[in-house]
Amino acid sequence: MKELLKYIKKYNRIIIFGHQRPDGDCIGSQYGLYYILKDSFPEKEIYISGESSDYVSFIGSPSFVADELLEGSLAICVDSATAERISDNRFNKCNFVIKIDHHVVVDEYGDYAIVDDKAAACAQIIIDFYLQYKDILKMSANAATALYVGISTDTGRFKYDCVTSKTFNYAAILLDHGVDLSYVDNNLSVETLESLKLRGYCLSNFIMSKDGFAYIKMTRDVIEKFGVSDETAASMVSAISTIEGCPVWAMFIEYPNEIRIRLRSRGPVINLLAEKYGGGGHPKAAGAHLDCWDDLDKFVLDANNLVKEYKKQ
Repeated sequence: MKELLKYIKKYNRIIIFGHQRPDGDCIGSQYGLYYILKDSFPEKEIYISGESSDYVSFIGSPSFVADELLEGSLAICVDSATAERISDNRFNKCNFVIKIDHHVVVDEYGDYAIVDDKAAACAQIIIDFYLQYKDILKMSANAATALYVGISTDTGRFKYDCVTSKTFNYAAILLDHGVDLSYVDNNLSVETLESLKLRGYCLSNFIMSKDGFAYIKMTRDVIEKFGVSDETAASMVSAISTIEGCPVWAMFIEYPNEIRIRLRSRGPVINLLAEKYGGGGHPKAAGAHLDCWDDLDKFVLDANNLVKEYKKQ
């Protein structure tokens, strides 16, 4: 944290980068840090670069940062375990790169890294930074709201195993800094009619093995039929999260150029399985990919064996 503050003070231009297909923690961490730095150092130029997220667009939507702004800047990359996943690969054109993340270390990119794989969310690390230097840093209601969205979404509204008393204490601190819970909940809970219909499709068409691995196959034609974004389609992994006797579930979603796997668990450790298929993540929430649909049966077999071994314990 001391090094982070040192480099923030050193650079007059700071660009905050996020990952591809950003979630609430990515956007929340980007905007939480943005508002803290903007309010604390009004003389500095602070930018956010990356992709937007419809789900948390009420927090903000990153915009394109011109090439000429990169040189001589400090890059801060949040919530990405690998350089490959950062949505704007021009971050390396900045003068100095700092990584802030809460995933298990896979890729030691950047010039300096702050990684806490025990943190419930990347936003929690940003709050750590604020609390350590709160005599210097300022926390506005906008910053607190962004960070609260980051923590609440990455913990499944405080349901996942990663949640500790520290997570709740930090949420309380954010509330004291102006978070409007009803505003956040209204924005995170409302669904479009198209999204609701897709959820119904998922509940009617998921597949579950006899051992307790459930999954949804989300092809391009289904996404286009319901007229939803890829982001909305991917979020449907939660639609089958409450099935009794099903501790592991997944969404196989076909993007224009790849097939991604969103893998979730209520018991078995799944990140090692994800790593086998070119991915990674947390013990209970991970991602991977298939080279083609022909590999689906192999993944299902591996996931089913994982559940079978878990149930033997």
